[in-house]
Amino acid sequence: MPWVWHKKTKKKKKKNYRNRQAAEDVNVTFEDQQKINKFARNTSRITELKEEIEVKKKQLQNLEDACEDIMLADDDCLMIPYQIGDVFISHSQEETQEMLEEAKKNLQEEIDALESRVASIQRVLADLKVQLYAKFGSNINLEADES
Repeated sequence: MPWVWHKKTKKKKKKNYRNRQAAEDVNVTFEDQQKINKFARNTSRITELKEEIEVKKKQLQNLEDACEDIMLADDDCLMIPYQIGDVFISHSQEETQEMLEEAKKNLQEEIDALESRVASIQRVLADLKVQLYAKFGSNINLEADES
């Protein structure tokens, strides 16, 4: 083993090349590669699902705002246009309120379903992370970039 100067203590120390080489020579099997690929796919999917949840939460907030605006309207005989597909159909204030409540309920169910899918994928990712870190240690980075 060669001798090198230690930067902090200014003393000579033996450099241990065997430990570094052992850490770098981890064999990646086909199963390991499958796990890494599954981790990458699930990480990508969870990002997409979280973005979809945010969009749906904004839609839900818009529906709640519309419900509040309709409640504040004084004119009971006012016909309110409600979008169905590409067209607007005028309904009474009460009918529009009921339609908005139904839309809110459906949207909340969709959000709940997406959040449960995110939770199940996070459990899979946690399991894969444990397995991959157990085999590869610090030679693999499974943490998401926060950039």
